[in-house]
Amino acid sequence: MLAGIHAARAAGLKVKINTVALRGLNEDGLDELIRWCGELGMDLALLETMPLGDVGVHRADRYLALDHVRERLERRWTLRPDPHSSGGPARYATVAETGGRLGFITPLSHDFCGACNRVRVTATGRLYPCLGSEAFIDLRALVRGSESDQALTAALADAIGRKPPRHDFVVDAFSGQPSVRRTMHVTGG
Repeated sequence: MLAGIHAARAAGLKVKINTVALRGLNEDGLDELIRWCGELGMDLALLETMPLGDVGVHRADRYLALDHVRERLERRWTLRPDPHSSGGPARYATVAETGGRLGFITPLSHDFCGACNRVRVTATGRLYPCLGSEAFIDLRALVRGSESDQALTAALADAIGRKPPRHDFVVDAFSGQPSVRRTMHVTGG
C-alpha cells in the first residue's frame, strides 16, 4: 500500500488518505497519521464507521463519533475551518502545524444526506442513489436491453430524483446487524 501511495505521488497525482476512526483500534494513532500526511502534503479524511455488510465485528463496539475525535485532536493541533470542498460530504479544517487539510465525514453523528450529490455505480452495473440504502437501479440491464440512450438517461435522472432524504445507517448497540447488507468493496468508494 505504501509503495502505491509513493508511486502515485511520484507520478504527480494528488493523494488523499481516508481512514475510518475506530475505538480501541486506531484512535491512538491519528496524531501520527496527521503528522505523516502533513509531511507528505496529503489531505487526510477521517470517517465514522458505516454499518455496511457483515465484517465480523460488532460495529457499536468500534464506533467513534468524530465530534469526540476532533475535540481530542484540538488539544494537540490547531484546526482552522477550511472552505475546501471535494464535492463530497467531508467538512475540512486546516491543521496549522502541518499546513495540511483534515476532513471529517460523519454519516452517523451529523447526517449530511441533504447536501449529498453522490451516486455509486458498481462493477456489475448497479447504480445506488444512496450508499446507505439497498435501493438500486440495474443500469446493465438498461444498456443491454435498449437501442437508445433515452432509457439510460431517464433512469439516471430517476435515480438522482430518488435520492432519499436520509440514509438507513444505524449503529445499533444491541443487534450488531449491519444496516445495509452489501460491504463497501461491493459498492466501491
